[in-house]
Amino acid sequence: MAKVILDLCGGTGAWSEPYKYQNEYSVLNVTLPEWDILKENTVCCCISMDPYGILFAPPCTAWANSGVRWWKERSPDEIFKNAEILIKGLRIIYESCPMFWAIENPVGKMKRLLGEPTMIFNPCDYGDPYTKKTLLWGKFKVPHMRRVEPTEKSKMHSNYGGKSNKTKEMRSITPPGFAQAFFKANR
Repeated sequence: MAKVILDLCGGTGAWSEPYKYQNEYSVLNVTLPEWDILKENTVCCCISMDPYGILFAPPCTAWANSGVRWWKERSPDEIFKNAEILIKGLRIIYESCPMFWAIENPVGKMKRLLGEPTMIFNPCDYGDPYTKKTLLWGKFKVPHMRRVEPTEKSKMHSNYGGKSNKTKEMRSITPPGFAQAFFKANR
């Protein structure tokens, strides 16, 4: 039987991508529009799958420091919705007891709720030549670093600043070097 990897709020599925090509894993990208983590049937389905590993990348819109200039524009409903997404993901993790789990988000307010992260990295720490400080919380093996110079500097900031959907999509893609290193460390 294949080991189930849940990619909660996985978007493009870039973080779970390395698991997809291994016969021993079955990957489920739990993301909109097909899967809504705020719906009880999605939560129950995820828990019933008895996941081996959970990768959780809640939307960073209400959490990231990069969006702090728009904080006053955020409605209480938006803030509570993002908190509810985090809580639902934590519930899935808690009730599933997977072998490993990780929650990913950029530097920001999530640290106030989850405490000190298990690890902090930049994509250049794993072979992708740019910076984007990212925090991970959870129970997992820290991947071995393969640092390169950040020749592209902070390309997410310089190329994808602002609030457009394209910006959000590009900024949220897990760097491939990190995804591969995480997979190798957490099988």
